[in-house]
Amino acid sequence: MKLTVLVDNNTLIDQYLLGEPAVSYYIENDDEKILFDTGYSDVFIHNAKKLHINLADITKIVFSHGHNDHTGGFHFLIDQYDLSHVELLSHPDVFKSKIESGENIGSNLTENTVNKICHLSVTKRPFSISNHIVFLGEVPITHSFEARAPIGEKEISHSCYLDDYVMDDSALVYRCSKGIFIITGCSHSGICNIIEYAKIVCKTETVLGVIGGFHLFQTGTRLEQTIQYFLDNNIQELYPCHCVSFKVKAEINNHIPIHEVGAGLTITI
Repeated sequence: MKLTVLVDNNTLIDQYLLGEPAVSYYIENDDEKILFDTGYSDVFIHNAKKLHINLADITKIVFSHGHNDHTGGFHFLIDQYDLSHVELLSHPDVFKSKIESGENIGSNLTENTVNKICHLSVTKRPFSISNHIVFLGEVPITHSFEARAPIGEKEISHSCYLDDYVMDDSALVYRCSKGIFIITGCSHSGICNIIEYAKIVCKTETVLGVIGGFHLFQTGTRLEQTIQYFLDNNIQELYPCHCVSFKVKAEINNHIPIHEVGAGLTITI
């Protein structure tokens, strides 16, 4: 598997790419070319062109969840590329309206609209999208220190909104003979919950590494338990990015050396 970071909050030195507080990864495995999230704007398209990645070759798109910093770029993608041959995979809640403090933080997409543009598949269950890559679907809570917390509100029925616990937050897992490598968006489900579920789904205890947002901003008990989980599972390849604060990265790095992440980074597993 080859993963290229098209969008992150940061950019790598001497790459001369654009960054924004968002996520987009281009993943190549077997015959699949997967776009994982589309960032907030058209930045991922600009960076792909600079990196000589042809987004016309995409075979699948995966949304990690429905927030607009992960789905907003889809509108720009459909303006420039024919996606009629592409399958888009997500949790069904991705397409529900989401607001916070009266502002829209959702995707502005509907299942009906997307299904007219590409082949839409929505599922809450794990789903294999290639011989080696699995979409986890809805992630159960297995660690009490990672209980879900609401982020804004989600539309349940017409003009009826309730607290949004971001049940649509999911991840991809690359599995090979050596173990599994996890690819997350924001980890609203809890990074340890995601890893634990990936181990169950893929029937392995060997976690090679993780890239993505961990949604951790403060030091304290939760971070201490997260780091201990990483240590207990011997996870040595950590690529925290997007929604991880500097002080959290620094604290993790005191226990497990982490990798720098930015637009232009390429990882090969």
